[in-house]
Amino acid sequence: MARLEPAQLWWTADELAASGLPLMPGTKRAINAMADRLNWRSIPDCARRKAGRGGGWQYHWSVLPSETRKALLTQKLEAEDARPDRGQAWTDFEGLKDSAKAKARMRLEAIRLIEALHGAGNSHVAATDAVARKYGVSSRTIYNWLSMIEGVAEEDRLAYLVPRQSLTARTKSVSQDVRAFMGYLQSVYLRVEQPTFRESYRDALAEARKHGWATLKPRTAQRRLERDVPRVTRVFAREGVKGLERCFPSQIRDRSGMTALEGVNADCHKIDIFVRWPDGTVNRPQIVAFQDLYSNKILSWRVDHDPNKVMVMSAFGELVERWGIPRHCLFDNGREFANKWMTAGTATRFRFKVREDDPIGVLPLMGIQVHWATPARGQSKPIERAFRDLASDLAKDPRFHGAYVGNRPDAKPENYGSRAVAAEKFLAVVAEKIDEHNARDGRLTPSANGRSFDATFEESYATAPIRRATEEQRRLWLMGQHVGKLNRDNGSLKAYGNVYHSAWMSQHPSLRVVARFDPEDLHAGIYIYDADGAFLGHAECQQEVGFFDLTEARELAAQKARIKRAEKALVDAHKPHSVTEVAERRDARAPAPSEPLEAKVVAPVFGTRRAAMPNRPPAYEAPEDPAIETEREALVLQMHGPGKRAATPSNSLGETPEERFRWARSVLARSEAGEPIGTEEARKVQQYVKSSEYTSLLDLFNTFGADGVG
Repeated sequence: MARLEPAQLWWTADELAASGLPLMPGTKRAINAMADRLNWRSIPDCARRKAGRGGGWQYHWSVLPSETRKALLTQKLEAEDARPDRGQAWTDFEGLKDSAKAKARMRLEAIRLIEALHGAGNSHVAATDAVARKYGVSSRTIYNWLSMIEGVAEEDRLAYLVPRQSLTARTKSVSQDVRAFMGYLQSVYLRVEQPTFRESYRDALAEARKHGWATLKPRTAQRRLERDVPRVTRVFAREGVKGLERCFPSQIRDRSGMTALEGVNADCHKIDIFVRWPDGTVNRPQIVAFQDLYSNKILSWRVDHDPNKVMVMSAFGELVERWGIPRHCLFDNGREFANKWMTAGTATRFRFKVREDDPIGVLPLMGIQVHWATPARGQSKPIERAFRDLASDLAKDPRFHGAYVGNRPDAKPENYGSRAVAAEKFLAVVAEKIDEHNARDGRLTPSANGRSFDATFEESYATAPIRRATEEQRRLWLMGQHVGKLNRDNGSLKAYGNVYHSAWMSQHPSLRVVARFDPEDLHAGIYIYDADGAFLGHAECQQEVGFFDLTEARELAAQKARIKRAEKALVDAHKPHSVTEVAERRDARAPAPSEPLEAKVVAPVFGTRRAAMPNRPPAYEAPEDPAIETEREALVLQMHGPGKRAATPSNSLGETPEERFRWARSVLARSEAGEPIGTEEARKVQQYVKSSEYTSLLDLFNTFGADGVG
């Protein structure tokens, strides 16, 4: 059984006096007197001369009183109990600075040298003294190093030889008052309004003075906040989900194992060019494109005023007609892609209200698996990279000089708005740029490996299993869809103001069906399907009323926010005070106003006080003329009444809308020319130009000229 010994065996009079051990005097003289009285030096092997500077005597711990020896052994056991296990020791070692690790390595070298000298025949004391002189430390320091690794495996010694002061946590006890101050400071600072730390500190300081909290200096408080609140939590609290996403790298997805047309992705992009359309409209067009995921080749595209499901269906139809049916489609969550025509019946579709009787969309009917990209994340859609290159080259093409609008509101060119490109010219350049984009060599994607997107696609397309569309499937993407019931008597179907019927429909009265049609030609007939997607037959248009073109309402993209529940809970934990509570506390400590707040409000003065304001001009008073009052009421009824318009006297604005419009134009022309206009005439024209009659006739005038008004 190993003999239990303290960490320090030999003691000088100075060390015993400073040890604070039981029954030990507190001065060197008293220790020497005790040694003489108890005759420690005469006990064999218990007293020796101290080597080195100063000399003196050292006494073995066994000569000390029993209570003193017990205290030494207790300290040794407590020290061993406080020693961390090897896993924690190595964890602490890895977290140290390089300077602390270097000291631990130096200590390990010294201990190995002592063991080598001792193994070569030198005494342990002599080896220790020699190594102490070599490293410029005392023998007592060497013994302390040896005690730090007592009972430790040789491969773990380095972790236990680190300086103890490096492992000591440099944290002071935080009083309750300081915690209250820091809690309020964090609640003010960790907000999406992103107040500066100085502003938050001043607010917290004012609250602390009110409640008598202990405070910290600004720099100390900032360091403590950064230490206690993790960086990611601070970013999430102040910058929201987008800031949190920047703290983590984007997912890297490998597409090299795919084949051509195995998967496609699509998106819309607004081109930074003013285009003049055949109807005279000038705007920035939207392009939708389908891109092959394996090769990055753009397979089909369409252009329109705004994103809509008709252009998406048309581009998708070109993709399937020319290349084949893909197995996977990666879409944005915009309405133009998540419309019921295309994706109804998809399990992960989160757009529009879902009904049990909704017809199945085109993609599920064709066996295409739909995937939805994360909203507002360009990294989720590879086509965003293509748009970044293609759109920049396209918008800055010399043939579009003067039509470029800039890629940001604050980056408009000097010639902004000086020209609008004709739609035909624009489409021709877009086709040219997309062909050049696909054919450009030197692509560095893993699948292209220096080739063009065209060559990469063609090589894989030649051997890939391609699914071709049948005639039945072609009707799916060329048609819009309408859900309705056949007439209970004759089986006809009424849709968009037209009546459709064929002989076979009379056999299925009241049947709930899905009608697929060409959105650009409703008079060409419709194709009837049952609710499960089975084709029933074709129906002719029997009544040509309604409209030829069905247009879809343009809608904005939906909200894209994602709530990160775990980080939100962590933010709340670091904000013990809500924003409402902070605001209430700030109001509570606000000083009373030095003067009445009513003095800061400019109040209107109603009525005339000519006695108090003799120089004030007389207020306008309407003339008391019954004819004028009757005429005014007729004009109000004419412009705002829901029923019939009141007749307008022929001697005022005019009998017909066209006459009133021409009268208003003439008055406005005289006003622009600087000619005099009567007060009553000005009042009438100001009221009339705000009416819906004037605005509608003005639109016709601007579009078709004077002939459009009549």
